[in-house]
Amino acid sequence: MAEDKGDVDDHWHVSAACFNCGAVRTAAPNLFVERNGASAFDHQPASDQETEDAWRSVLICPVAAVRPPKGLKMPTGLFPQALAPGVWRLGYNARSSYGAHSYITLAGGLRLMIDGPRWSGHIERWIAEAGGLDHILLTHRNDVADAGIYAKRFGARVWMHANDADGTPFVTDIITGDLAHEMLPRVRVIPVAGHTRGSVMFLINDALFSGDSLCWDFRRRALHAFRDACWYDWPTQLRSLERLVHESFSGVFAGHGGSIALDAPTMQHELRAFLDTVKAD
Repeated sequence: MAEDKGDVDDHWHVSAACFNCGAVRTAAPNLFVERNGASAFDHQPASDQETEDAWRSVLICPVAAVRPPKGLKMPTGLFPQALAPGVWRLGYNARSSYGAHSYITLAGGLRLMIDGPRWSGHIERWIAEAGGLDHILLTHRNDVADAGIYAKRFGARVWMHANDADGTPFVTDIITGDLAHEMLPRVRVIPVAGHTRGSVMFLINDALFSGDSLCWDFRRRALHAFRDACWYDWPTQLRSLERLVHESFSGVFAGHGGSIALDAPTMQHELRAFLDTVKAD
């Protein structure tokens, strides 16, 4: 149960509409916690940064469950949110993707969306003013959301693995096989079957867009994968993740779960520690 009991007009709260997708907890882990099967404020925003994070959470929540005090005015420029050089979180998470995060980045002169947010006129205008959208890269079948609408608006090509593409008729480019390769300039696709049969990651510059196959756990301060949300095969997913020891990346940007930017050696250390832990389980 969420936390909207009694008169809540005078403080930030999460309404009973919350269905516990966890999106706001992974975007603002210092502000939100899980409580009674839903997201809840750990405390009221106590700084300008926390207030900004709270407002971002209003737009992230796919069911508008994050509520500000009555009378407060939302600031502008909340999304896209810069997370690392050349990487922005789009916000406007969709219920159809269970609240998955999506991103936009640049590579080789191309403008790339990774997975889909819900449709937003604000995001549409931001993309248009930035020069449009060349490609939409879908990590798997579950985090598509309104990608098709953005693709139609901007004439973008849409990429997805063949093993997940059957329910997405607007896909224009099919990824095949299970070998990592460069599919576009400075864009490396890494098939990682497991979470779904057609899951992939996209390594763009030094940022790894990991879909729902790998994330950062802020509570444990470690890389993490969701065994209880593996829809194809867990041993296959672990074998897929082992391939990442041969890749170099400094950031993990996840659909579900947390995102983190470190340095490449530290990330490899964290990856090997994660693999050792899950193998021992």
